[in-house]
Amino acid sequence: MVQQEKSINLPWVEKYRPSTLNDLISHEGIIRTISKFIKEDQVPHLLFYGPPGTGKTSTILACARQLYTPAQFPSMVLELNASDDRGIGIVRGPILTFASTRTIFKSGFKLIILDEADAMTLDAQNALRRIIEKYTDNIRFCILSNYLNKIIPALQSRCTRFRFGPLSPEQILPRLDYICEQESVKISDDGKQALLKLGNGDMRKTLNVLQSTWFAFKDVTEDTVYTCIGHPLRSDIENILNWLLTEDTDICYKNIQELKKLKGLALADILTEVHKFVHRIEFPFEVMAKLLDKMADIEYRLSRGANENIQLTGLISAFQLVRSSVTSDQ
Repeated sequence: MVQQEKSINLPWVEKYRPSTLNDLISHEGIIRTISKFIKEDQVPHLLFYGPPGTGKTSTILACARQLYTPAQFPSMVLELNASDDRGIGIVRGPILTFASTRTIFKSGFKLIILDEADAMTLDAQNALRRIIEKYTDNIRFCILSNYLNKIIPALQSRCTRFRFGPLSPEQILPRLDYICEQESVKISDDGKQALLKLGNGDMRKTLNVLQSTWFAFKDVTEDTVYTCIGHPLRSDIENILNWLLTEDTDICYKNIQELKKLKGLALADILTEVHKFVHRIEFPFEVMAKLLDKMADIEYRLSRGANENIQLTGLISAFQLVRSSVTSDQ
C-alpha cells in the first residue's frame, strides 16, 4: 500500500523513467554499443554529453540495473550530482573512498555516476583524473555533462564519449501518448504540439509541463499549456506584432505593458515568439537585417539583467524605424 502511494505521488518524469535499455526510445546506436560493452564485459569509462532531458541519466541507470541486482545496487553504484558539491572535497571524500574499497560480495567493477559534471571545478576534475587512472581495475566512471567544453581534455581522453542529441517529435509523441493513456489525461492535438514545441527535444521538460497543466486545468490544450507556464499565447503575439507594426509608440507601449501585467509575461519570452513571427513578414533584406540585429541586442541586454521597461521601448523603437524605412522606400 505504501509502495503504491509512493508510485502515485511520484512526478511523472520519475514514475515513467525507463528501467531497462530496451525501454529507451532513442539513440539506438548508442544503446546498441553500450549493450555490447556489457555483454562482452568490456565496459570502459563513459562520458555522456548533450542537452538536458535527452536520456543520459536514464541510460546509465538502465545499464546499472542490467549490471547489478537490486541487492547489489547500494554497494556497487555511487550516484552523485556534481552540481551539489562541485569542489575537490567531493573527489577526495566520497569518490575516493568508494573507488578504493572493494566488495566481497561480487567480483568485477563498481560504478560511479557523476551527473552534471560540467559544474565541477577545474581542481576537482584534475583530482578525478588521477583517481580514474589509479583505480581502473576496481571502478568505472560514467560522467554526465550538458556541455562537453566544460570537461577538461584530460578527462575526455580517458572516457568513451557519446553525444545525446535532442529527441525528435516522432520519438517523444508515442511516449507522450502512452503516459496520457495511463494517467487518463484529456489532451488535444494542439496541446500535444504545444508540448512538443516547448519541450524542444527535452523529454523531462515535456512531461513536467504536461503534468503541471493537467493538474492545474484538467484539460491539456494549446492555451492551457501556454497559460500554465506563463508562455505567450499565439493570439497574444499576433496582437503584439500588430501593435508594433501599426500603432504609435505610446499606445503600443501601453498595450504591451497591460498585456504583460495581465498575463504575467516576460519580455524575453515575448521577444522569442515575436522573432519567429517576424520571419514571415516580407521586409526588404536590409531592413530585416537591422531589425534582427536590434532584437538580438535587446535579448542580450535582457540576459544581462537590463530593465525590461527600457528594453521594451527599445523594441518598439526598432519597429518604428522599420516602419519608417519601409514607408520611405515606397
